[in-house]
Amino acid sequence: MASTDRYVVRAPGRVNLIGEHIDYCGLSVLPMALRQSVRIAFHPRSDQETRLVNRDPRFAPSAFAVSEGILRAPAGDWGNYARAAAQALAQRFPDLRGIDALVESDLPIAAGLSSSSALVVAMALAIMHANRVTVPSLELMDLLGRGERYVGTAGGGMDQAIILGAQAGCASRIDFHPLRLTPTAVPADWQFIVAWSLVHAEKSGAARQAYNERTRQCDEARRLVATRLGQRQDTTYPALLKAAPVEELLQVAGATLSDVLSRRFRHVVTEGTRVPQAEAAMAARDFTAFGELLDASHQSLRDDYEVSHPELDRLVGLAREAGAAGARLTGAGFGGSIVALCRVERAPEVVAALRERFYAPRGAADGVGRHMFTAEPSAGAEVLTPGASPG
Repeated sequence: MASTDRYVVRAPGRVNLIGEHIDYCGLSVLPMALRQSVRIAFHPRSDQETRLVNRDPRFAPSAFAVSEGILRAPAGDWGNYARAAAQALAQRFPDLRGIDALVESDLPIAAGLSSSSALVVAMALAIMHANRVTVPSLELMDLLGRGERYVGTAGGGMDQAIILGAQAGCASRIDFHPLRLTPTAVPADWQFIVAWSLVHAEKSGAARQAYNERTRQCDEARRLVATRLGQRQDTTYPALLKAAPVEELLQVAGATLSDVLSRRFRHVVTEGTRVPQAEAAMAARDFTAFGELLDASHQSLRDDYEVSHPELDRLVGLAREAGAAGARLTGAGFGGSIVALCRVERAPEVVAALRERFYAPRGAADGVGRHMFTAEPSAGAEVLTPGASPG
């Protein structure tokens, strides 16, 4: 790459602290960005061609032309996330030039930490920088949130919003319709630990089908409960929570919905109430209350939403036994990672216990640093100094 026009963009992964599987229901969430990130070293081209090389040899080179209608690569191909970003921008700006890019990441792949959305954001910032175009931050979050559906997953907008808008040292409540971020400082004596279950949280195949099925179930449950309450069918989840107490909503759901839909609905409305409670607990430095909310969230995701996995449940149990105040799966589930809260001084004990009791019996103790880490609340995505080396 020519040194005179070589740039590096960094887009962090994220850990969602609480508010799982409710962003696509329009309800608030509370994630934070990680220090681990996707980085792209790039330089602009004079044509629309885009060529990507991944430093990880598991991912083959990818090439496409930037346009309003980019053909997808086969399902599960990493290059589709780059295509998603390019197509979303091309639909907004005509005649964009492409880039040559080297991609690398220290984020665990398919671990529920949003490595895919980090790639979408990094790619978008690289193409925008190469073409000297800008989009206001909130607008870009929305644009890329919708754009990522190109890959076939009906997600919400949390990942793109926190990756672009995070503040160092803070978790952020993200509200939707309209989109906005409200930071809260993470107390200095709190330590969040992220641990991968060794089970890939894939966004393709059966997992994507199950994820999209949950989206449809939530929507159907919402419409039926709204109708039963005498509300319009298009009444949103936030509007339902304002219209009636949670207890009443759950009674109506129990009398109206099938067992499965009732449990899906119960997860959404109870998780929706846990987010402001967790935000308030963090602001008040109420360590015990935050931990209890993490535990309640995991139980709901496991039993009502049915997106946990035996290995996630095992990690949560071990973290709690080792002294964590609370723990839960984070991300879409079906594998992926957990997040656990402990005091800073207890973190080494929790990390050691997970290494000895979870990773060692599974033959993964040697690579534990790739699977488990302490999470530092970090800043959002940025284009770094020209010529900076990624890594």
